[in-house]
Amino acid sequence: MLYRKLKSVATTATLGLTTLMLAGAATAQTLVGQPTPRGLGLQPSGDGPDGMRTQAIAFHDHILLPIITLITLFVLGLLIWIIIRYNKRANPTPAQFSHNTTIEIIWTTGPVLILMFIAIFSFRLLGAYHNMPKPDLTVKVTGNQWYWSYEYPKALGAISFDSNPLSEADAKAKGVPFKLAVNNPMVVPAGKTVQVLVTGADVLHSFFIPAFGVQSTAVPGKLNTVWFKAEKPGIYYGECNELCGVQHYFMPIEVDVKSQADFDAWVASKAPAPTPAAAPAASAAKTAATAAAATAG
Repeated sequence: MLYRKLKSVATTATLGLTTLMLAGAATAQTLVGQPTPRGLGLQPSGDGPDGMRTQAIAFHDHILLPIITLITLFVLGLLIWIIIRYNKRANPTPAQFSHNTTIEIIWTTGPVLILMFIAIFSFRLLGAYHNMPKPDLTVKVTGNQWYWSYEYPKALGAISFDSNPLSEADAKAKGVPFKLAVNNPMVVPAGKTVQVLVTGADVLHSFFIPAFGVQSTAVPGKLNTVWFKAEKPGIYYGECNELCGVQHYFMPIEVDVKSQADFDAWVASKAPAPTPAAAPAASAAKTAATAAAATAG
């Protein structure tokens, strides 16, 4: 009788939870590059079908999640069975043995085999993350309390700027997400390998962009390296997810991925204004002669 009641409760709870999850997923409009309200699952990839983020999502959804689900259901079923079969009322005389060699071998080798299976895919993905292609662009990112600083190479004019979040009024006026949008985003070209050198100016920060699968700790006095390759132009958001102080929330990351032509135009717009050209030597001499004649007269 108790078993039937527990089974009925478990079935109803599972169906209810599944219905709620499917309803939430159906009503949520999946957003790329930023969190999705009432979303389900990991944030979608922004680096193309063959990108590292796409591979990481596949590893989570197709390897880790099924294994975790099966283990959780197995343990839950085992607990329910033990509660029903071996409670005091159903089993007034408990067994006296304390060991079972077969079961001990199974619960030792089973987890080891599961972890070895996971390690095959995990190490392969980890190796791919560390095997960075030749970068097309390198950007240095510095975490400060509490804002980000970006520096581009001298070949692009040594562009550098600070990035701070927009106020709620400015974000609302521009129609961008508050606490994610910034005044000066990091700008990179689409389809290019971008190397990011990450460091900190004061305390530990974290450079984290979910859509690219990028995360690196900003450590004062040390350069860490990550890379990504965004396939499509667009806006992608991240944030510092290292507890770096009372204004930790004040360190969003915005990456503006542009086409190569638009990126070149952005670089040109950041170039310093040219200084006025010096007057030709002849004109300078003529001016000096005129001034001398006027003085003599």
